[in-house]
Amino acid sequence: MRLRIERTDWLRPGLYLTDTPRPHCRDCGGHGVQERDYGDETGEYVGTNWAYYACWNANGRWLLLPIPRKPLPRPGPDPWASNEPPL
Repeated sequence: MRLRIERTDWLRPGLYLTDTPRPHCRDCGGHGVQERDYGDETGEYVGTNWAYYACWNANGRWLLLPIPRKPLPRPGPDPWASNEPPL
């Protein structure tokens, strides 16, 4: 396993310890995954198959430190609202 620290906002914001592919892997060239686009009988794009290699565990993520989300600002009174008639 080759571990690194990664900051992520997806699913649960925090600092994660993640697994990375081996940079000199002969099978994948250090990418850890190979994408294969495929289509239907007319040749139109339908989707992508993902082939993961043994040098990388794509699900190898462990939460180290949760980061709280910033609260969204509450909308205040409209600064442009007025009881005066238009010009």
